[in-house]
Amino acid sequence: MSRRKRLREREAQPIDADGVRRYTDRALVRRLARELRPFRLHIGGLFLLSLLATPLALLIPVPLAVTVDTVLGSQPLPGFLEAIVPAGIEDSETALLAAAAGMFVLIALLTELQSMSTIVLRAYTGERIMLDFRARLFRHVQRLSLSYHDARGTSDSTYRIQYDATAVQSIATETLSSFATAAFTLAAMLYVTALISWQLALVAIAVAPPLLILSWAYRRALRTQSREVKRLESGAMSVVQEALGAARVVRAFGREDREEDRFVHHFQEGMWARIRYEFASSKFALLIGMIVATGTAAVLYIGARQVQAGEISVGDLILVMSYMSQLYTPVKALSKGAGKLQKYLASAERAFSLLDEEPDVLERPDARPLSRAKGDVRFEHVSFAYDDRRVLRDVSLHAPAGTRLGIAGATGAGKTTLVSLLTRFYDPSQGRILLDGVDLRDYRLTDLRAQFAIVLQEPLLFSTSIAENIAYARDGAGVEDIVAAARAANVHDFIAGLPDGYDTEVGERGMRLSGGERQRISLARAFLKDAPVLLLDEPTSSVDVQTEAAIIEAMERLMADRTTFMIAHRLATLDVCDVRLAMADGHLAVDGERGQRASGSDRADAVHAASSSHESGAGA
Repeated sequence: MSRRKRLREREAQPIDADGVRRYTDRALVRRLARELRPFRLHIGGLFLLSLLATPLALLIPVPLAVTVDTVLGSQPLPGFLEAIVPAGIEDSETALLAAAAGMFVLIALLTELQSMSTIVLRAYTGERIMLDFRARLFRHVQRLSLSYHDARGTSDSTYRIQYDATAVQSIATETLSSFATAAFTLAAMLYVTALISWQLALVAIAVAPPLLILSWAYRRALRTQSREVKRLESGAMSVVQEALGAARVVRAFGREDREEDRFVHHFQEGMWARIRYEFASSKFALLIGMIVATGTAAVLYIGARQVQAGEISVGDLILVMSYMSQLYTPVKALSKGAGKLQKYLASAERAFSLLDEEPDVLERPDARPLSRAKGDVRFEHVSFAYDDRRVLRDVSLHAPAGTRLGIAGATGAGKTTLVSLLTRFYDPSQGRILLDGVDLRDYRLTDLRAQFAIVLQEPLLFSTSIAENIAYARDGAGVEDIVAAARAANVHDFIAGLPDGYDTEVGERGMRLSGGERQRISLARAFLKDAPVLLLDEPTSSVDVQTEAAIIEAMERLMADRTTFMIAHRLATLDVCDVRLAMADGHLAVDGERGQRASGSDRADAVHAASSSHESGAGA
């Protein structure tokens, strides 16, 4: 199926308020078949092992029937046993009784071996399917546009990866195999029962139509309630994630009780949704149980009458009644499994909906490679809006390679958006951005982002060691490279003074370190990446004056021979730049007071010429 056709199909499907697409049963089955195709051999082996349970189940009551009819009674052995039992055993009641007991043990052993093999293969297949599916979801989520995460948050995606993904595993290893085994067992049990008494087989199968009708009637209700449970559970997870992520703010304002109330409120909604689902599921199970009990009672009544009439033996009735309990087990499994399947399908629907999300920022099929850019950047009439809120308006500028460009402006003026467009976190709504004369959208995404080193206002560190955080910038970085980058960022002496040195764990988001220490480690990471274009987004806004001086000294070394876009609120911070621009209301203009490096700079004149041209055209 072509990508365009898949898009048309997705657009035709309704989407709820939580961004979950609604799929038909047929569409879900087709999608599951595609997802499980790589594991068809594993699932086929699981089916075969599961089907072995049917002949073993058919053999379980045979020793009892032989004991009652042949050992205790006067009936001959069943035909299939006469062919395999030696004549000497058949003539001796003691030997026959011992053979029946031995058969019981042998059947039990084979049943347990079949069960053990099925459990092990099911676990292996299920874990492989779940790992593969979760990895695909995680890979896809990482490549979705930031606008998707801005709108949906991270907790919903986390829930789908962690919990909804398990539905594919359950369907493959539990539901499908259970359905196949139940259907095969049902057919075999009916066949054997029909050989004994076709009337009893007819009575036994009479319960099937009501069960099918009941399953179909409850299908939609159970799926709808499962969706509601998943929606509320996902929302409750966001409360936990948000409260723990903002623990310092919560404590600072003494709002622990409020957050607990929010937690209880959201989880209480989920609790009642689960209770409603379990009530509907239990009511469904109750109706199934009563239908099955009615069928069993009818078989018992008719079978007893046939024994009285001499049409069948007592052993046959015992055999039939034993089969009835096993016959109705797969019938109930098919009916109840249909209800459980709706729960799994609701989760699969959410997971597939996430996989079907298309990134706003796409790589073109014929995208060109880029090894190392010179760093010449040009904005041509660029506009951008978040939904309906316009942030940039007809921005044009040219920064030749090696230019140090400072950008000042009030909060919300569009400064961070400007540099986010450079890395293609977003694409312009209008206009284009060029790197070395080529539209950013023509480059491979991985190659393009390799050209930028980023230092953010709030440095992001991972819960690993200092060395690993610095080395994150470049695969295969050695110890010498890491130390050299730390020295360049004025952070080596601090790291060397720690008890564990570069092996010191920084804690979650680096919270064991101060803001200035985290920022200098972030700078060391930028040094190690050695990219031709440097993006500095408020790198000194949260540090004291002394730390700022050390950071600026390191940044000046980092800026050498690199095109730099530096955002700052404090105008003095931008004195290291060639030219200083001001942003207001999404427009860009040259600041009246140029930076100390601007005088006599050809690069500054180039930026000034482009910006002035825009200023006169846009009236900024």
